Amino acid sequence: MSHLHKDKKILNRVKRLQGQVNAVEHSIAHPEASCIDVLQQVAAIKGAVNGLMNELVEAHLRHHVLAHAEQVNEEELAEFLKLLKRYG
Repeated sequence: MSHLHKDKKILNRVKRLQGQVNAVEHSIAHPEASCIDVLQQVAAIKGAVNGLMNELVEAHLRHHVLAHAEQVNEEELAEFLKLLKRYG
């Protein structure tokens, strides 16, 4: 996926994830942090990773799978991506 280095949206998602992981590390290192706060931070990371995965799958589909297709049914692709986001 050498094309990903050009995608600022994906790079920004990764940077936000790094910040979230650093915040969890910081919370764990401080005894005054509550378990619930740490769990909420981890849940946010889980959601962010899922969002990143969806972006990567869509980028892969568009760049590698559909790029050489003669015809793409955009409506069906949108339905597939919506399904993927819901259950993926």
